[in-house]
Amino acid sequence: MQRIEYSAEIAELLGRIRRRPAAGWPWRPAEEVPPWLPVKQSWGWLFAPDGRVLTLVNPKDGVVSLPGGSLEAEDGGDPGAALAREAGEEAQAVIGPAHYLGYLYDRIGSANNGNECARVRMAAALRSVGPSRPDPASGRHYRRLLVAPGLAVELLGWGTPGLRQARAAVRVAVERLGVPAAANEVIEELPMGGCVVFPEG
Repeated sequence: MQRIEYSAEIAELLGRIRRRPAAGWPWRPAEEVPPWLPVKQSWGWLFAPDGRVLTLVNPKDGVVSLPGGSLEAEDGGDPGAALAREAGEEAQAVIGPAHYLGYLYDRIGSANNGNECARVRMAAALRSVGPSRPDPASGRHYRRLLVAPGLAVELLGWGTPGLRQARAAVRVAVERLGVPAAANEVIEELPMGGCVVFPEG
């Protein structure tokens, strides 16, 4: 088994990680969202060429997340467009075409004024990131880490349901993006100044 490697600075950051309690939303892999169920959020597993994915850490409270968020009017109802916009706002990320994985059924509707809704999950290539800056919507200034998908599940605190979601994302990424099924396990923080991650072609 490969030893997980990371710097002293990342070790200090990981020591402050706070996992959110699992929401318990049922995962509907590969199922299309029913026409009667509104899609309110879109979040993405964004892959580097070595199979690692982008996770965002808020250093103020230690909460880890995947890039993504709520659909806005400008997205035209397209979860892929919402993911691309949110990834740009939160992580200054440029992504490739988004591939649909499935959705989480939120019967309580915490993202929809108490009415049931869908929270879509997608996979895409992480092409590049620009210079780090705060999210214009929240003011949060995220740290951007590349981690193996299984470790992302652990940092997110999603447990077994999250692992099933990560496996679905990896399958699509292997088939569509050509990444390895066994990801590099080094934890790496992306440069504050930005960089190319997954060159096109």
